[in-house]
This record gives sequence, C-alpha cells and structure tokens, in this order.
Amino acid sequence: MKTRTRVLTGTALAVALGAGTFGAVSANAAQSEVQAAPAAKKEVGEKNFTTSTHLTVDAAARAAQGALEAARKENQKVTVAVVDRNGNTIVTLRGDGAGPQSYESAERKAFTAVSWNAPTSVLVGRLPQAPNLKDIPGTLFLGGGVPVQAGGAPVAGIGVAGAPSGDLDEKFAKAGVEALEQ
Repeated sequence: MKTRTRVLTGTALAVALGAGTFGAVSANAAQSEVQAAPAAKKEVGEKNFTTSTHLTVDAAARAAQGALEAARKENQKVTVAVVDRNGNTIVTLRGDGAGPQSYESAERKAFTAVSWNAPTSVLVGRLPQAPNLKDIPGTLFLGGGVPVQAGGAPVAGIGVAGAPSGDLDEKFAKAGVEALEQ
C-alpha cells in the first residue's frame, strides 16, 4: 500500500470511530437527561388549591330567561345579565325594545351584586358611609342586581336594567334566582 492510501484509510477509520464514540456519548447523555427529568418534577400539594362552584351555561341561561319572562309579564323592556363568581359574563339577554344603556347597566349590576354578595339595593344604602365604593371600576350602585348563592357563598350575580325603577329591576332579578331553584 502506498503511504498516501494508508493515511487516507487511517483517517477514514479514525473519523468512523470518532463518530461512533460521539454518537454513543450523545445517546448516553440524552438518556441521562430523560431519566433525570422525572426526578426533578414534583407534585404541588393539594393545600395550594381551592375549589369553587360556578353556574353552568344552561343554568345561567335559565336564570336570565326567568328574569326576562318576569319582566315581560309586566310589560317591561329590560336586559338581563348573569356573571360568574369572578364577574365574567356568562350570558346577557337584551329583551325586545330594551334601551341601549340597559346592556352595560345589567352587567355592572350583576358584577356589583356578586362582588359584595348582596343585592345592589342594599349596597346603595351603604354609600353614605363609604361613598368611594361607587368609584370602583365595573360597579353600579343602583337597584337591580342580586347574588346567586350556594352554601351562603356567592357563585354568580344577576343584573337587570331597563325597568322604570331599581325595585322592579331587582324583582325581576330575584325571579331569575327563583328559576334556578325549580
């Protein structure tokens, strides 16, 4: 064999051995990382979580429809909103002929009721002692919002707007709560 051929053959052999060794080292390193990953993963203890109750979409729609039907029986054109415990709107029904302002007002009344776990008519009475309450974003301190409770805790709010008085709005919102009890 010529010297040149021996050098090329030796180089090729060294490259092949080196590639094989590198591949084996890489495979072992990757395998070690995979095995180490489960050891690093830890479960978070149950004490770090809480469970809350929320209305289903069907229940929220039933409550809104119950409130809207109560208003229709008295020839009132209203909007009804149902929000979850976090104040997020689940459903809003704008009745035929309800004013444009009623949509947002109903949602804000529902948000206010669930936030304080009290009817908004009761909260209006608290404003003289804490007038800055009305400055909290998203709230509306007018009659027409009621909380929905489970075990005494608020799980949703129902707001009604558009009737000539907050008392009527609240009456219709309570009809929405009653629709959930049937």
